[in-house]
Amino acid sequence: MESNLSIEHKALKVLEDYQGANNYILKLKQKFQTNKNFFPSRNQSDYILTYQNTVPKVAKKWVELDPYFADKIATEKLLMVTPERVWIEKLLVERDKAYHVWGKFLESETLYDFWLPKGSIIKHISTEKVVIDYTKYSHRPPLDHQKEAIEKLVGTKRFILADDMGLGKTTSTIIATLETGAKKVLIVCPASLKINWEREIKNYTDRPSFICEGKNFSTQEDFIIINYDILKNFHDTKDVKNSPIVNANFDLIILDEAHMISNPQAQRTKIVNSMVKNIKYLWLLTGTPLTSRPMNYYNLLNLIESPVAANWMAYAIRYCAGYQFNVKGRKIWNVTGSSNLEELRDRTSKQLLRRLKTEVLDLPEKIITPVYLRLKSRLYEGLMGEYYDWYNKNPEERGSLTIQFSKLMKVRQVIAEEKIETTIELAENILEQGKKVVILTNFTDSLKKIHEHFGKQSVYLDGSCSKIQRQYAVDQFQENDKIKVFVGNLKAAGVGITLTAGEAVIMNDLSFVPSDHAQGEDRCFRYGQKNSVSIYYPIFENTIEAAIYDILAKKKNIFETVMGDNLTDSSADVVGEIMTLINNQK
Repeated sequence: MESNLSIEHKALKVLEDYQGANNYILKLKQKFQTNKNFFPSRNQSDYILTYQNTVPKVAKKWVELDPYFADKIATEKLLMVTPERVWIEKLLVERDKAYHVWGKFLESETLYDFWLPKGSIIKHISTEKVVIDYTKYSHRPPLDHQKEAIEKLVGTKRFILADDMGLGKTTSTIIATLETGAKKVLIVCPASLKINWEREIKNYTDRPSFICEGKNFSTQEDFIIINYDILKNFHDTKDVKNSPIVNANFDLIILDEAHMISNPQAQRTKIVNSMVKNIKYLWLLTGTPLTSRPMNYYNLLNLIESPVAANWMAYAIRYCAGYQFNVKGRKIWNVTGSSNLEELRDRTSKQLLRRLKTEVLDLPEKIITPVYLRLKSRLYEGLMGEYYDWYNKNPEERGSLTIQFSKLMKVRQVIAEEKIETTIELAENILEQGKKVVILTNFTDSLKKIHEHFGKQSVYLDGSCSKIQRQYAVDQFQENDKIKVFVGNLKAAGVGITLTAGEAVIMNDLSFVPSDHAQGEDRCFRYGQKNSVSIYYPIFENTIEAAIYDILAKKKNIFETVMGDNLTDSSADVVGEIMTLINNQK
């Protein structure tokens, strides 16, 4: 009985009578007809039985190949040159991750069959031409550079607006939102920026908005504003069907400060990746899209469905100098490097727009000045001695960057406190020139001491401040002539506020998350600033902060190549490099 036949024998019976248009099956049929000893392999038999009734699609077109796959194909098929494209005569069959193709790589070749990974085909992004009547916004008209951003957002649907800080990304996005006709909009941002978004929305429309707090969620308003930290209250990655966010049927989701979801292992990243899959419009806003290394860029590109991110392994090898190594029998990927950066920039240019303030605005100069100091206190040397003693005696614990980092916290605090005197002196010199000054620090004790010194002529902002207190401090510094000094925590004051009344910024101490510095600098150096801005970095020679500063200088070339500017590193993985440098100094 036929049911007792092996898969191979069943395949042979199909070949005998096959009259279809699948060129690969026809090739196998010809082999069988010319050689009665021909016997199909198990894989061939599976193919024949699975696809015998599948009708191939006539394509007759050249498609462009991803450079990584092109190199791989050239190696596997012993081609003399790396093909940039492939001719697809017929699409024989389609699987989840690959096409079976009847085609060729070179015009001079004869047609034959081969498997082509879907990720190998470059799908070009088309941007719709958009015409917008800007007279509707004459009460607060967008600038020319904002108009370009608006039209890119509306026309491309999935897009990264990576303009420099202070170029008005929020304004551009709100106008673009109105132009899409989106009825339901979700804005995800850091908690500190929710009120700012609500204010900006009211500048352009009277459509209702709702700010989510705690476990309060609404679907009644047109604009829903929520912070990353509470997304988990309204979206469960394991129960997407019952997600309030998914069921709200948003037309558009805006992810502000999108670099916060660059780490694919972070919970907030997993939540966002899960909830935006079927969204028509998805816009990512960030002034620092490439935070450290090209791999940190991958999740953002994947979210906007960039062809570059179609295949993780291909991306890792091509742009991260990725390779595998064995650890106790397990294969681990190293993707900490970078490669082919100019190509990466070119291939992502249609879904990303980045301009610097210096390119599009008539801004004054930003002058960055390191102020090198000699550390007088012997406490630093003692604490570093204790650290190295611990490092040498605890080989198991020292493998954790988190533990290393925590062990140095006291050292960093000492450095910060030792610099207070210099910071105050710098600030007083600035005040004597009739200028306002912003002072930033990582440590509460340093913040309090500086604030106490300047007394009633200063305001402060740290993580404990409420939204009302935060806005009050900003307004006082911007509008009150008696308030000359703004003292802020580097994290709390580094995002979402405008301090253009200040003409100088002093970084009392450095962060181990170095792009915090760029964020802090640009509180003053942004649209609306009419004067030159001086940035001061007091740095003690031969300390761990000098190591941080050195690494920042070394890293700049990566960002210049990919983004075309001087983006400063903001990724936690830089800690590893800093720690390596520190540990090698012992």
